[in-house]
Amino acid sequence: QVQVVESGGGLVQAGGSLRLSCAASGHTFRYNSMGWFRQAPGKEREFVSYITWNGGSTDYADSVKGRFTISRDDAKNTVNLQLNNLKPEDTGVYYCSIYAGGDYRSSKSYNYWGQGTQVTVSS
Repeated sequence: QVQVVESGGGLVQAGGSLRLSCAASGHTFRYNSMGWFRQAPGKEREFVSYITWNGGSTDYADSVKGRFTISRDDAKNTVNLQLNNLKPEDTGVYYCSIYAGGDYRSSKSYNYWGQGTQVTVSS
């Protein structure tokens, strides 16, 4: 059974940084493209970032471009998201998931979701 686990969230002040990590049990990410999404209270889950299976291509939501960096470490079977220059509007639960095909900016294109990790940015 595949389980995805996100970690690394926390409470930071605006302008601070966090590094999120995504790991899986029962599955290796090595040949999967991966995505990060986030969900703020009362809002729909939204696309944050995407990385192809070989790390050769990445994409970001306009709201995080230039501040967030996605990467993968296949040796450790993890996908990471570096969050810099955080803003209060970045607050939410962050999820990673395994891309299954289709529009990679849509959460419907992914399988296996973890519980997420909470990121709270104070002003």
